[in-house]
Amino acid sequence: MAERVRNVQVLLKNHVNGVPTESDFTIVTSSIQLQIPDDCRGGVLLKNLYLSCDPYMRIRMYGKQEPESYFEPFTPGSPIMGLGVSRVVLSSHPDFKKGDLVWGSTGWEEYTLSKSPETLYRILDTDVPLSYYTGILGMPGATAYFGFHDICSPKRGETVFISAASGAVGQLVGQFAKLLGCYVVGSAGTQEKVDLLKNKFSFDDAFNYKEEHDLNAALKRYFPDGIDIYFENVGGKMLDAVLLNMKRGGRISACGMISQYNRFEELEGVKNLFLFVSKEIRLEGFLVTTYFPQLQKFTDAVLPLIKEGKLAYVEDFSDGLETAPAALIGLFSGRNVGKQVVIVARE
Repeated sequence: MAERVRNVQVLLKNHVNGVPTESDFTIVTSSIQLQIPDDCRGGVLLKNLYLSCDPYMRIRMYGKQEPESYFEPFTPGSPIMGLGVSRVVLSSHPDFKKGDLVWGSTGWEEYTLSKSPETLYRILDTDVPLSYYTGILGMPGATAYFGFHDICSPKRGETVFISAASGAVGQLVGQFAKLLGCYVVGSAGTQEKVDLLKNKFSFDDAFNYKEEHDLNAALKRYFPDGIDIYFENVGGKMLDAVLLNMKRGGRISACGMISQYNRFEELEGVKNLFLFVSKEIRLEGFLVTTYFPQLQKFTDAVLPLIKEGKLAYVEDFSDGLETAPAALIGLFSGRNVGKQVVIVARE
C-alpha cells in the first residue's frame, strides 16, 4: 500500500466577476497517495516548492473563456492551476525521473499529479535560486525576452517606455533595453517602486502614474522627441496617452493589459486609434507560450547575464499556501514589489 500524505489545496469557490477577494477562495486539507494510478500512465507526481502569482490568472477566474482564444477558465471546487517549481516524487514518463527539479504547470497544492508532463521543463542549472524559475528564468522572463527582442526589434539608442515596469516582466524588459544601449523610462504605482526602477534596475528615469493627472503631459516630459518602443502591460488610459507620444514607425509589444482584467463587462475604450495609421505604428500582441519551443535560446541568453551580475531581480515572497489567495489578489492593487512568489515548501 502506497504511503498517504496530507495535501493542502487552494480551491476557487465560484467563477468571479469584478474584483476578486479572498472569500472567493477556500483552503482545504485532503490527502493523496504517493503513487501514480494505473489510469495515469505517463504521469508525474510532483511535490510543489514555489508557486507563481501572475496577472493572467485573473482571466481564468471568469466563467467563460474571456477574451477569446486565451486560457480556459478554472474549474470551481478544484485547485487553482498555475506555474511553479516542483520536485518529481514519482514518474512513469520517460523524460522525468524521481528527484528531478522541474518548472511548469502545476496545482496550488502541496502535491500535484500531473497528467500533462509536456507542460513541465527540467531544471538543469541549480546555481541560481530555484524560485528564479517562476520568474526571471521562467514564463515572465521569457515574456520579457521574446516580447522585447523578437517583437520590438530594438536598436541601440532608441527610446523605450514600459508600463507596470517594476513587475516581474517590466523590470526585465527595462534591463534588456539598457544592455542594448536604449534610453528607458518606466511607470509604477508607488514612490518605492519608482526608486527601485532608477536605483536597482538602472532605468534612466521613472514616474508614479498615480501622481500624474495628465499622462500625456507626463510622457512628453520624459520623451520630448517621442517613444520608439512601448512595452504594454496596462492598456486603457495609459495606452491612449502613449499613442499620442509614439514616434512614426514606433512599435508596441502587448503582453497584457492589467487595467482591464477586473472589468471585462465594462472595458475602457481607446480613443486615439487613428494614430496607428497616421504614425504607422505597429502593435503586436503575443502569448509567450508560442515561444516555448525556443526556451533553450532564452535560457542560454539570460542565465549567463544573471551569473555575471548584469541583471538585477527582485522577488516578493509569501510564505505558505494559506497566504496564496491574498498574494494573487494583491497583484491587482500593486501590493507586491517585484515578482510575487508563494513558498509551499523549503528544501
